[in-house]
Amino acid sequence: MSKAAPAVSIHVRHARRNDRDLMADWAVAMAMETEAKALSLDTVTRGIQAGLDEPARASYYIAEIAGEPVGTVMVTPEWSDWRNGWWWWIQSVYVAPGHRRHGVFRALFDHVRNLAASTDDVRGLRLYVERENAGAQRTYEFVGMKDAGYRMYELELPPKRS
Repeated sequence: MSKAAPAVSIHVRHARRNDRDLMADWAVAMAMETEAKALSLDTVTRGIQAGLDEPARASYYIAEIAGEPVGTVMVTPEWSDWRNGWWWWIQSVYVAPGHRRHGVFRALFDHVRNLAASTDDVRGLRLYVERENAGAQRTYEFVGMKDAGYRMYELELPPKRS
């Protein structure tokens, strides 16, 4: 009879400034893996720095196992006049390849869900996922999320010169 692998303790904490470069590397990797999109590491690094500098823009969380960062998530707020409260958008989810399918996303999601549930004016959590990313869709459904029935459209504007 084989023994089950010991449960791994996953700790989730606020990201710190010294996590910035790792989070930028992960964001670039995630865009390539999920959308085959090559992002500018410099732009992403500056974007994460802006979020870290101004917490009203974004909140970043890091999952750790034995002190080693193994995953991250960014949360951004969106005001809803329909609900007189905030939706928190889960974005920039990344779990290091060697730690996937081991509960890292679940730990990050549970952390964010618990924070949202304890914040009076947060009405719910949202995220978007690529139509072809069936694995991620199954994961999100497993944690209790459901397809909201919307399609997303965007218009990307050219970079502005400063």
